[in-house]
Amino acid sequence: MDYYSKQISKLIEELSSLPGIGSKSAQRLAFHILNMPEDRVEKLADTIVDARHNIRYCKTCCTLTDAEECPICRNPSRNHRMIMVVENTRDLAAYEKTGKYDGVYHVLHGAISPMLGIGPGDIRLKELIKRLEGDVDEVIIATNSSLEGETTAMYISKLIKPTGIRVSRIASGVPVGGDLEYIDEVTLLRALEGRVEL
Repeated sequence: MDYYSKQISKLIEELSSLPGIGSKSAQRLAFHILNMPEDRVEKLADTIVDARHNIRYCKTCCTLTDAEECPICRNPSRNHRMIMVVENTRDLAAYEKTGKYDGVYHVLHGAISPMLGIGPGDIRLKELIKRLEGDVDEVIIATNSSLEGETTAMYISKLIKPTGIRVSRIASGVPVGGDLEYIDEVTLLRALEGRVEL
C-alpha cells in the first residue's frame, strides 16, 4: 500500500537513489524540500542543473572544476614538480584542508579493481603518464589503503620507476586515538615500517 501520492513517492525514490541516502533519509529530505519556499526549491534545482552542465575535468589534473583549469593548477606558487596522485576529488580536498601540501595533484577518478572490472584504462592513468613527460621531480601516491588502492599504487609505481622520477607512497598506520589491540596486523606493520625519528 502506498502511503504517499505518486509525486512524493517519486521524489523519495529519486533521493534514495543517491549514494549514502537510505529510505528514511530520503523521506526526511523530500518533506524538507516540500516545506521549503518555492524560490529556494527553484534555486536548489537550478544549482544542481547548472553544476551538472558546467562542471568538467581540469585539463591538467583531472579534478572537477568549472573552468578549463582548476585553481590549484593555475596557482603559480604551487610546486608543479611534485604531483600527489589521489583516487577522487574528495581525497584532494582532504589533503588541501591540512594546509601542509604545496604541490599539485592528479585525480584518478577510481582505483584498479579486477573484481569490479575496472582496469588501468578505466581510470585517468594516461593523463598522468602524459604529465610525467614534463618537468616532474616526485610523484606521491596517495591512494587508499584498500586492496584496490594498493593494487593501483603498485601499478603506478611500476609505470613510473623506469622514468627515473622519484615515487613515494603516503605512510599509513595507527589512527590517532586507536587502541593497538584492535588494529589489524597489516596496519601495525605499516605503522612500524613508516616510523619516524622523534
